[in-house]
Amino acid sequence: MTRQMVALLGRRDEPTDAVEEYCRYLADALRAHDYEMNLVRVHWAERGWSAALQELRRQAADWRDQWVSVQYTALAWSARGLPFRVLQVLRVLRQAGARTVVVYHDVEPFDGKRVVDKLRHAVQLHVMRKLLRRADLAIFTVPLNAVRSLAASTLHTTFIPVGANLPPALSVNEKRRHPAREVLRVSVFGITGGNAGRREADRIIKAMVFAASRIGKLELHAFGRHADDCEDQLREGLRDSSVDLQVKGVLPADDVVAELSTSDVLLFVRGPISTRRGSAVAGIACGLPVIAEGGPESSGPIEEAGVVKVRIEPARELAEALLRVLTEPSYRAQLAEQSRIAHERYFSWPAIAARYAEELQRKSYSDTAGASGRAPR
Repeated sequence: MTRQMVALLGRRDEPTDAVEEYCRYLADALRAHDYEMNLVRVHWAERGWSAALQELRRQAADWRDQWVSVQYTALAWSARGLPFRVLQVLRVLRQAGARTVVVYHDVEPFDGKRVVDKLRHAVQLHVMRKLLRRADLAIFTVPLNAVRSLAASTLHTTFIPVGANLPPALSVNEKRRHPAREVLRVSVFGITGGNAGRREADRIIKAMVFAASRIGKLELHAFGRHADDCEDQLREGLRDSSVDLQVKGVLPADDVVAELSTSDVLLFVRGPISTRRGSAVAGIACGLPVIAEGGPESSGPIEEAGVVKVRIEPARELAEALLRVLTEPSYRAQLAEQSRIAHERYFSWPAIAARYAEELQRKSYSDTAGASGRAPR
């Protein structure tokens, strides 16, 4: 029998909504486990909170005993990152008799040195902890040891990594269809906006110039969010090198697969690599070696993938890692195989859906046993 469930989304992100895409891919994969997951958006940004909550109450009247997964990022529930209202959303669901899951796509509150930043940090931490206490199940997209202060209880918390928002049938398998090329290709999928993006572009330039000075001609394909914002900086920095640069903006999923599957390595510069960073997971999904900064969230399945973890400073460490991957074919092939295996085990949508189904059934079983006072036969 097919079981109904709901994925509840807040404000839409622009120009692409990675959380919505995550839910759509997950919904497709969950059908194999007899779950029909419908996507519902709380339109507070368009209609105001009063009207949005009233609409939610009407919808939630049909969700008694259904699993409803609230997709949490701070900005999905508040334009200023002060997401108090998501607690009201959870209250509406519980009053309607729904079974609640909170999926933490943001696993840490925002940081900053200003007074307003510290206030925002405190509010987000308060909200995240309240959600954790009040939900029936909490799913973190990073290993629990990376959020120990928040996910202290393991009774109703679990870790499930995100998948790549790419067509499942095309990711790893597509890599094997393309013949080898004479010129090695490096991909960068997404750059952070603003000052952080300029620093990331500078790291990309230094690594590519270093590698090209020893190898000769290389290709750099930069695409995704804010890549086109950094095009002028990249072109100027690579002007006197033997790097052929191609820059594109946000691409359809099929084109992302085409870009990654014809590359030799993914250079990930958007902070430490993590199981919640979809653009990094995309490289793993396409069977690529990934070079990235290590950090507190770079554990669990990331350690089994073909990821070369480096320190961002000194800059030479990133450059030398890139040079080694490009100049040692057997090393590159080993890393690529590790990524393919890790994708199949942890990051593919069938693997993620299986974990979801397992956790929902485990929680349902334990709740039934607790309600009856004895374990069911």
